[in-house]
Order: sequence, then structure tokens, then C-alpha cells
Amino acid sequence: MLTVNVDLGDRSYPIYIGTDLLSREDLLSPYLGKGRVVIVSNDVVAPLYMEKARMLFASRGCEQIILEDGEENKNLDAISHIYQYLLQGKYDRNTTLVALGGGVVGDITGFAAATYLRGVNFIQLPTTLLAQVDSSVGGKTGINHELGKNMIGAFYQPQCVVIDTDVLATLPPRELKAGLAEALKYGLIYDRAFFEWMSDHSEALLQGDREALSRTIGKCCETKAEIVALDEKETGIRALLNLGHTFGHAIETASGYGTWLHGETVAMGMVMAADLSARLGWIDHEIAGSIRHIIEEKFGMPALPPADISVEQYLDLMSSDKKAESGDIRFVLLKSIGSAVVEGNIDPQIVQETLQAGDRLCE
Repeated sequence: MLTVNVDLGDRSYPIYIGTDLLSREDLLSPYLGKGRVVIVSNDVVAPLYMEKARMLFASRGCEQIILEDGEENKNLDAISHIYQYLLQGKYDRNTTLVALGGGVVGDITGFAAATYLRGVNFIQLPTTLLAQVDSSVGGKTGINHELGKNMIGAFYQPQCVVIDTDVLATLPPRELKAGLAEALKYGLIYDRAFFEWMSDHSEALLQGDREALSRTIGKCCETKAEIVALDEKETGIRALLNLGHTFGHAIETASGYGTWLHGETVAMGMVMAADLSARLGWIDHEIAGSIRHIIEEKFGMPALPPADISVEQYLDLMSSDKKAESGDIRFVLLKSIGSAVVEGNIDPQIVQETLQAGDRLCE
């Protein structure tokens, strides 16, 4: 088992990564409040892992809330459903909410924990690769609005994160690729050697090789823990973790939540960011092309955005993105593979060229 610590002073917490961790009651017991436990999951994950997870908290009295699966259900209705359950059950401030699922479940549960009675304990048990390498770590919680993704939320750290890599055996191939997209992001912004290692081991990763996936999860968690410790509230270096997200969130919102997986739109967004970086002369077009090739050909991810989103839609949605400042769109762009910057003062004409590039992105 690998243990990674997120160093946030008195709010520090561990990330445990290993096999058969959903049987390790001893890992979780130190992080529970004095009260009852409620596990929040969805109708896809619960049939697979709910009973096993409930055994971890059997001595405390453990109940469950089952949400509908899908990004389209990451909304105020889901939060209201959790509040209703907790209030009717008279759950107090000693309650612990446990997120059992992917990024959607983790974000919803974390936001409910941050706001119910002004804050109750929160534990992450992520079951998708995307949640394991990214969203379960760092305390970003929230829900979507029809006018923008993740526009309602809070920074609220969990008590601990327990990543059982065994659960990836039931992960559909599309979900696996979505998680690998987020992992590639870490290499592009921070670690060229890791990006190249992932490219070299793409076949093993896509086949679900346990050793390759465990190494990937560990590296991503170590990197994110380091970044979050330096910049918890995303006022500086943490913004680099949004590579591909400004474009990607616009695609998710314009296409309708649930049309694309989050990791798929991040893959498209990273290609668009590479294209824009090349048009600005910050990276060679050959490098941008190689990034598209690795995402599209080596990992089989969608690299090109939907053709039915207009330039006007992109600009409207991106200017409303939570990372925008005074309507100025801020992009995470590449200076090289392994080095990224946040830039808001980009020539609008060059941005439009990327938005209009279509299947010629990165060429």
C-alpha cells in the first residue's frame, strides 16, 4: 500500500492506494466522527460495492443514499435529496458522509458535506480511474448549472481518501480512457518523463494492467498533493491543473451534460490548448501534433471537439467560466511538454482560429 499525505496543516489527510482496501476497516476508523455514517453512491456503483463498503462501518450504524448515475444528475436536485434524507433522519454534526463512486458522486457528496449543518465529516472512496487520479483529491466539490459546469461549489477537504485499485476491474473501457486523459494532463503540465512513460505504456494501461495503473494513480496523487499543499484555493499554481478544462467545460455545457464523459472533453480540450499554444508560437506545431497523436491514436480518445458548437457559443461559455476574470478568458497553455502557464491576455483572433480549426487542430 502506498500512502500519500496532503499537507494542509491541521486539515492534512492521507490518500491510501492499494489492493483490497475496501476490506480495511482499520484504515477508516480514525477518520470517522462520533456519529452515524451515510454512504452516498449511485445506481451503477451501489450494486457492485455498497454491501462491501457498508461492512466497513457496520459497528457505527451505516445507511445509504443512492443517486441516479450520470453528469446530468450533478445538480441541485441531488443535493436537495441528500439534505432531505439527512434532515428527516435528524443527522447531527457528528455525521460522516462517505462518497462511494466516481467524480460526480464525490463532488455532490463533498458539497453536501460542506454545507449540511455548515460542515460534517467527509470521506472519499473513489471507484473510477478519473476520480482516483484527480477529483477525489484536493477538496473541490460542487454541482453543475445549466449555464456552466461546476459553477456552484466549495473547497472542502475530505478526512481521508481510500483508493482500492481492485475496483478498476469492473470499470468500462470508455471510463478507463476518461481517467487516463486526466492522468496525461499531469505529464503535460508538470512532468515530461511521466507523459512519455504513459505514452510508452499506453497498451498496458488500456488493457488494465494493475502495475501500470497503480504507478499512474500514485504519481498523479503525489503530484496533486504537492500542488494542493502549495495552493489549496487555486490562486496560483493549482490553476495549471485546469489544462484542457476551459475548452472542455464549454463542450460539456454546450453538448448537454452526460453526452460526453468529463475526461473525454478534457482530452479534446488539451488538443485545443496544444493547438492554441502552437499558434502563439510557444510550442512547435510538431509537438502539438504529437500530443494529438498520442491522445487520439495511442489512447483512442476523442481528440476533436463536436462540429456543431459555434465560435459564439464557445466564447460565451468560456467567458462565464469560473476561472475567467472580469469576462477575460484565462487559458492554461503549454510552453513545452511538462511546462504550462496560465494566460488571460490572448489575441481573440488567434483564439478564434483554434475554435474554427475543426479536424485540422494541431496540424
